[in-house]
Amino acid sequence: MYSPPSLLLVLLAPAAVTLYFLWTFLMLVLRQARSPLRHLPGPPSPSFFMGNLREMHDQENNGLVARWAAAYGSTFVYRGFIGGCRLMTVDPLAVNHIMSRGYEYPKPDFVRDALASMAAGYEGLLTAEGDMHRKQNPAFSAAQIRSLTPIFWETAIRLRDIWLDITASPKAFFTPVDPFARAEAPPSPGTADPEPAANAPLLSPSAVTTSFLPNPFAAFVPSKASPTIPTVRARQPAGSSALELASDAPCRLDVLPWLARAALDVIGEAGFGYAFHSLEAAAERRDYESELAQAFGVIFGTARKFRVMTILQVWFPVLRRFKRENAAMQHAQATMRKIGTELIEQRRAAVAAESEKTSEKRSAIEGDKTVFDRDLLSVLVRSNISEVPGQRMSMNELLCQISTFLAAGHETSASALTWTLYALARCPSAQAKLRAELRSVPFPSAPSAPVSSPPPSQPSFSQQPSTPASVPSSPERSPPSSPTSAAAAYDAAMAALFDRISHLPYLDAVVREALRLYAPITTTMRVATQDDVIPVAAPYMDRRGRMCDEIRVRKGDIISVPIQAMNKGRETWGEDADVFRPERWEEGRHREEHCEEKGRGKHVQGLWGNMLTFGGGNPVNGNRSCIGYRFALSEIKVFLFVLLRDIEFSNDSAVEIEKKVNVVTRPCVKSEPHRGNQMPLYIRRVLRSPSSDPRTDRHFGVS
Repeated sequence: MYSPPSLLLVLLAPAAVTLYFLWTFLMLVLRQARSPLRHLPGPPSPSFFMGNLREMHDQENNGLVARWAAAYGSTFVYRGFIGGCRLMTVDPLAVNHIMSRGYEYPKPDFVRDALASMAAGYEGLLTAEGDMHRKQNPAFSAAQIRSLTPIFWETAIRLRDIWLDITASPKAFFTPVDPFARAEAPPSPGTADPEPAANAPLLSPSAVTTSFLPNPFAAFVPSKASPTIPTVRARQPAGSSALELASDAPCRLDVLPWLARAALDVIGEAGFGYAFHSLEAAAERRDYESELAQAFGVIFGTARKFRVMTILQVWFPVLRRFKRENAAMQHAQATMRKIGTELIEQRRAAVAAESEKTSEKRSAIEGDKTVFDRDLLSVLVRSNISEVPGQRMSMNELLCQISTFLAAGHETSASALTWTLYALARCPSAQAKLRAELRSVPFPSAPSAPVSSPPPSQPSFSQQPSTPASVPSSPERSPPSSPTSAAAAYDAAMAALFDRISHLPYLDAVVREALRLYAPITTTMRVATQDDVIPVAAPYMDRRGRMCDEIRVRKGDIISVPIQAMNKGRETWGEDADVFRPERWEEGRHREEHCEEKGRGKHVQGLWGNMLTFGGGNPVNGNRSCIGYRFALSEIKVFLFVLLRDIEFSNDSAVEIEKKVNVVTRPCVKSEPHRGNQMPLYIRRVLRSPSSDPRTDRHFGVS
């Protein structure tokens, strides 16, 4: 029997819990009902609980935002969960106001929670705010990124060699699985893939959703190995080489998983000095991944699941105390922490040894000048010995950066490269023009004397790229007098080459145009931390029939900025805004230095060009633009330089490619949704034309 006080407590506890949830829910509904956003025009809500989120699921393929803007103007609201008004605007002045005040308009809690799950904490670049975010800029200086270019180069060479091997031999054709894939549960009867992959099916972390509700942001199945498609090749004439035949026989290849693996290798080595060997694992057809790749596969897969509990924890903060991780997630996080701690301690020991030898501490922003590892994590570790307290980072912050580098720099780069190759495959004239420019760049001759190669963790310009064909020495240049001078000359020549690649005009135009049309991140969300008045360039009429030249927001109001829709706005880009036309950048009409009215609200003040692919403004002083944009641009340009010189890409016009969004925009064949994310293109080797300068094709395996 309960004593009277105990009985009273048992009776009151459920009532108190119920009262808490009811009161919190009612206050949430009341706050949303009183938001000034309720007066803005917008589409009708088909559901009280889901609002317009269901119809926004496929917005990247059905032009939903453009249709809403045409119907309701550049500033309007749509409905989120339980009918909450969410501001969406394509007004450039309003967007500039929001995006230039990153600390006043941070990411909403439910977005930060999801990103924190991927980045293993709230102290990474994606989730940090205020002073914590400000001190993480030094690792991404222009000088630091230049020192990482050899890593981009060597990985691109490896990928090119694998693809050339595939074009040379039908037996070499296959499609690797997602490097973060994990075993998929057996399908229920009647739902099996009608064309199963050759290997055991694997589930990409991008594909998971366990809620009884459809994921309003994305829902797609994993990329599976495509069945081998025999390439029709002519009978080999006597005396002809396989490479000569390969130039006339395109073969179909899913480029997405290959580029994903290449990007993983790049970010592993350049980001924190870890060798995933993902490309090699695929080329050798291994059925396992590295320990760290498996751990991140679990972490990313769990973070991308859409659960009702995620929303409930935002509405009712007390529920966050009851958050529990399953055994697989706990093991993955422990693995990440163990390996991450080892990587950090190795760099701390190197920095300590460096300090003893030099007797003076080096600044974190000059990490590329040291003789030790040049990866981004090493630079951040050096910041811990900085004499400026504000630049020091804790162990937890450093650990968060490892998973943050992967989350922010792996799939985004792979997505951008995939869509760029797709755009070039659909536009042969632009591809041919770009290849002509790339092949016009002379390649430096290799030193005649052997040059010792440094370990992988210490990239150097003296590392020679591997090529599928022998590389003769340049007859125009006499060999240097010593191995040391040969290495120094080659280093300088390669550094000059990388600098020239970054400034090739048509390559720059192609990259800009591809990132404008195919932004890896299509939408960003912000929340007002205080009441504010947002100016607009185009006045609008609210639901009460009043003309307004500003937007009033209240603390807690959620704002959506449709990056992709703004990148394709006809007011800025003209009637051909949906067309891939790199020449628009050469014309200078949309270059940031030629926009006469920039700053007067007529154009978006993007970090890179008049577009929001990398965010708005400068990634300091409160702006939350992409801090690693130089890293991404350098990586993309080097990969295109290496791949496009030797390989021609084409597509099947009968195959319709759609966009599927789950954090990052990935491609999917509309007629093959059961195969998940894929980008099938046709590739063939391109031989050097007889009229071209042989110096420009040397070292690339071109006969």
